[in-house]
Amino acid sequence: MNPPGFVGDSFDNALAETVNGYYKAELVRGPDHPGPWKSVEELELATLGWVHWHNQDRLHGFIGDVPPAEFEETFYAEHRQAKALAENTTLGSP
Repeated sequence: MNPPGFVGDSFDNALAETVNGYYKAELVRGPDHPGPWKSVEELELATLGWVHWHNQDRLHGFIGDVPPAEFEETFYAEHRQAKALAENTTLGSP
């Protein structure tokens, strides 16, 4: 058995490398922050903001150009509604 992270398995780090790459391009060396970071703490706080934006607010093309948080909220709301409808239909059956 190969160790986790072995090339070609489901733990291949290509996704992590992609996210790290655009994190660095957008935040660390991006156009919104010219010049060096003043401290590690400044970069850490900016990273927290970037991660929040990435998970909550960014528009994601694969899911219809909506933010991931909005997509997730809609997804679960629709499933709760479908489940309630199915339960009501079952309860109303003879």
